Amino acid sequence: MRASERREIADLPHTTLAWQLIKIYLSRRGYRLDQMHQLPAEMEKELMTAANLYASLKLAEIESRSKLRRKIHS
Repeated sequence: MRASERREIADLPHTTLAWQLIKIYLSRRGYRLDQMHQLPAEMEKELMTAANLYASLKLAEIESRSKLRRKIHS
């Protein structure tokens, strides 16, 4: 992935929220994002995979609620 593509992804509206959700997930398990590199590789991978899944599901939930509210109010 080129730097320009990474910048485009980072500028997407959900990116900031997704990172915040990942941080929340890790925090609830007693970790911080800046600590991930200190963990064994396998543990880091498992935690980040779970954190990304959590963030994806929360974003889908938020989007679904938003669509429902728009539908109700239209």
